[in-house]
Parts: sequence; C-alpha cells; structure tokens
Amino acid sequence: MPYFYHSYLFENDCIATTTSNNIMKKCITIIFCLYACLPCTVSAQNLLQNPGGRHAISLNGKWQVIIDPYNAGASWKPIWKDQHPTGKYDFYEYGFTDKITLDVPGDWNHQLPELKYYESTVWYKKTFVYKASNGKREFLYFGAVNYACDVYINNQFAGSHEGGFTPFQFEVTGKLKDTNSVIVRVNSQRRADYIPALNYDWWNFGGITRDVSLIETPADYIGDYSIHLAKNSYDTICGWVQLAGENMGRAVTINIPGLNISFNAVTGADGKAWFSIPAKPTLWQPLNPKLYTVNIKTATDSVSDNIGFRNVAVNGTDILVNGQPVFLKGINIHEEIPQQQRRAWSQADATQLLTQAAALGCNFVRLTHYSHNEHMVRLADEMGIMLWEEVPLWQNIQFTNPAILNKADTMLKEMITRDKNRCSIIMWSMSNETSSSPSRNQTIKSMAGFVRSMDSTRLITSALNTTHFDGANATISDSLALALDVVGVNEYLGWYQPWPAKPEEMGWHNPFNKPLIMSEFGAESLYGNHGSADVNGFWAEEREEQVYKDQIAMFKNIPFLRGTCPWVLADFRSETRLQPVYQQGWNRKGLLSDKGLKKKAWYVVHAWYAGR
Repeated sequence: MPYFYHSYLFENDCIATTTSNNIMKKCITIIFCLYACLPCTVSAQNLLQNPGGRHAISLNGKWQVIIDPYNAGASWKPIWKDQHPTGKYDFYEYGFTDKITLDVPGDWNHQLPELKYYESTVWYKKTFVYKASNGKREFLYFGAVNYACDVYINNQFAGSHEGGFTPFQFEVTGKLKDTNSVIVRVNSQRRADYIPALNYDWWNFGGITRDVSLIETPADYIGDYSIHLAKNSYDTICGWVQLAGENMGRAVTINIPGLNISFNAVTGADGKAWFSIPAKPTLWQPLNPKLYTVNIKTATDSVSDNIGFRNVAVNGTDILVNGQPVFLKGINIHEEIPQQQRRAWSQADATQLLTQAAALGCNFVRLTHYSHNEHMVRLADEMGIMLWEEVPLWQNIQFTNPAILNKADTMLKEMITRDKNRCSIIMWSMSNETSSSPSRNQTIKSMAGFVRSMDSTRLITSALNTTHFDGANATISDSLALALDVVGVNEYLGWYQPWPAKPEEMGWHNPFNKPLIMSEFGAESLYGNHGSADVNGFWAEEREEQVYKDQIAMFKNIPFLRGTCPWVLADFRSETRLQPVYQQGWNRKGLLSDKGLKKKAWYVVHAWYAGR
C-alpha cells in the first residue's frame, strides 16, 4: 500500500494494536473504502547496476510542485490523478503550474524560504516526451528521495519506496506514451519507526535529492554484476553477471582490454554466469588508483564500467590493503554544501568535498551517516580515497520493532547493490552511536551476517560510543565489537567529557584484539571567535585547536590505533543545535567554517597527517 501518511498510520495501528476481531474487521472495512480506488503496493525492484552506463533520458530540471502539509492529496483531494476540468461544472481544488517549481535534484528546504523547516508532503510533477521502441524495456530510476515516496506514471501507480539515501527503480514498460507525466509524492516527516528515527544531528533535507532518469534496456538485458579480485588473491579476477529476461544458457563475454582479457561464460538456470579469470592487474591503492575499463556483452546488451582491483583484510589489529598495513588518515563528511545550505548531489559537489579532504591530507573518508550519492564513490575511486559507507542507524532506533531489521537490510541491499564494484569502499558500517541492548545487539549482528552474505570482500564496522573510563585507563567495552572486523569508537574527550587524566598519560585497552579507528572526536568553534584554549574558551577556535592537540597526544600511545576520523570536515546545518550566539542551527565542529575557511584546528590535523 502506498505511504499515504494518515491512512498508513491508521492501518498499522489497527493491525498492530487491536486484538478484537470485530474491531479489526471494522478497521479493514474502513481501510478498504479509503483505498478501493487505489492500486496495490509495488515495492522498488532489483536495481540496475551502473545506471550511468545505460541508455538514459535525464528527468532532472524544473518540476512543478504542490505543497501539501496535511497530506490531503493522498485521499480526499487525489492529486495523484492529476485531474483537469473538462466541463463548466468540474471543480478540482488543486493543480500543478509552472508558477511553483523546484529543481530536481535538490532539497526543498533551501529552495523556498517557507520550506526551510518543512517536514511533510510535497507533490512533484514532470512532463516529458518519449518515443517508445518495440522490444525495449523502460525503468524510472531515482538516485534518492527523502524519505517516503509514491511514484505514478501517466496516472498509474508505479510503486513506493522508503529510505532517504539509497536508489530505487520501477519498471514502466507498456505504461509510456508520446507525452508522459511522472508524479511523485514525497514525505519527509520523521517517525520513530523510520531509519533514522525522530531525532538526529543533521538537517532533514526533504525532496527528490538525487538524479532521476528514464533508463531504456533491451528485453533481455544485463541487470547486475560483481567483478573483483578473488579474496586473498592477487592473480584471479572473479565474480558474476546476472541477466534479466529469458536468459538460461546465454553467452556472456567479459572483456578487459588493459589486461588483454576476453573471457566467455554461460548463464545457468537462474540467469547468472559465474567466472574466475587468471590475471595480474596493477593493484588499486591510494597512491596509484589504477582503474580498468571492463566491458560486459551479451547477444542483446552491453555495459562498460571502470573498476579497480584490490584486496582488503585484517590481521590482528592491522588493516591490510593489498597485504600491506595502512593507517587511515580520515575525515567525516556530511553530504552537504554549507556555503549554500543545501544537500550535495552533483559531480561538482563531490569534487568540492573530496578535494577538501585531499587537501587536509586524507587517504580515507567516512561517509556519514548514510550512503552518499554515486558521484562521491566514483570520484573516490578515481582519486584514490578509501571509504567507509554506512546506513543511518543513528541513535534512538526502535530495535525492539521487528520491522527495523527488514528496513535496515533493505537499505543495506540497495547500498551494496549500487556500490559493490567501487574499489574505494573498504568497509560497510552498520550503525552509529546506538545504545547497547539485547535487541540492538541481535539486530546489528543479523545485519552484519546479511552483509557478509552479500559481500565477503570488505570489512564490517560500526561506530560505538561505549567506552569505560577509569582514571587514565580507557577500555572499549561494547560487546557488539565481537561481530565486527574493525571497531570504530566515537569519543569527545575535552569537549562533552572532561579529560580523566592528562592526554599523554591515557592508556587504551582493546579486549577484542581488533583494529581501532577513532571514528569521531573534536570540539566546536565559531570561525573568527577567539579566546582561551582551556575550558574557559568554549566556542573559541583556540579551544577546538587545543582539543585536537590533546587528542593527538593521546593517539600516540594507542598501539592498535589504525585510523582517525575527526568530526567533521565542515560546519553543517542541524535543527538540534540551539546555542543562539555560536551555533544558530549549525553544528560547529567543522575544521572548515560554513564558508569553507580553515579554522586553527585544520592546521593541527594537516600536520598530524603529513607526519604519518
């Protein structure tokens, strides 16, 4: 059933909380009346791998919009029907017009002043001309929509999707005409049973926030593929190609010109062709991010991609890339352009953010706290920047709700499906700062198992904030670490928590014998605000600078530390930051200001990384 907010809640309340059969029947009767004229639910379908490498028509640009704060258009004013008066007695109390538009991709919060804090429904409409070809299939592909949406094509329901940071698609073959309209209902309202939940520390950018396209394929097409070095090997490229359509016993060719490889495989009963190819590629690594053009061909379809080959592993407390220990010189990045107070989405945006990280001296970026747009991960491949990518299980998640695991696994599946061929991603993260409990532990352990079943070539991590301090001794104490390959720890000593001892005297203990990444640390300052470097200098650049100096003094005494990720690259918008003088709706922990200017702490981190 589509995510029509009011009636959707009512239906769940009836089913979840009512034990009386009579009341249940009444609820179902009411629901049936509400939805009698509406189509059934269609979930997002298996994703096309590498949408940018397909024949596609961009649907980016100006979209007409209707702002609907009470979700009236989902029921008694059925905006999705896009009706127009045809007689003098016809009357429809809504209508799309070119006088009210929003840019797609883009969040609505920065585009119209009245929508700055808006968290409800906006209806989008795009009209486009298309000439359908016989024997072709068509898919509406969305890079991301925040948060829940229903999609219609020519007044027919195409499907629904939940989750604000992963791609989805709906097949619309047979539903297109010469002139077409796409209508999308987007709702960004927060809910306790969403991921993330009600309260989180970044701006809730609503809207169609990433690219939209109509993708055309043959009837029998290459749906998905995974191509990588065999685990723990440097002389074998392996993987699979999944065809869609009537594809049993079909020939598939994998061609890598740079390695003089042309390999033929045949699909099995499930349409999947497995392969293992002897090869000795130049290994992808930060100082030499070598990518190879990989061509995949069948009798009816072909796709090309740029893929790097490398291996990632752990050995005790070491992180190994291509068999060599690495220290991850990282930074946390939010998908935001602070200078324009908007969600980042374009190739130019990705270039700005990753270039700033490289200038700091980073070889590693934590994409917080959700999967970023595809431009970011592909550019990281090209620049040689290793990535941590995660799903937005950020504090206060309803782990006792069984629906949460299903939602989290769906987000993981969509994230991994899109990015599994991106060599820059070396670890998948399950969560950030979730409180320990039996239900939380079981949920995230299950998620980790699900990820390993999808991708055994990368590392599993989470950012934990359960550390036990006893004077100068700090002990990683969250048992969730047992389910991880790499332990991330968030700590804000010197800011939210006083130093329990002198930084250089702090000793860290790791009972799990696993690599540690200090995944968050730092302090806040307003650029240009100067004062004392001690605890009296809150909000001063000098105070933030001193916290970083103290942190680095502590890091030098942690023998199993394998990476650091300061929080955060740049100041970013957050509705929960209420300090009226220094924050004003911004989290001010950036090494860069909201204008991109370097704070004093930036130079401390730059020198730390330059010396490693």
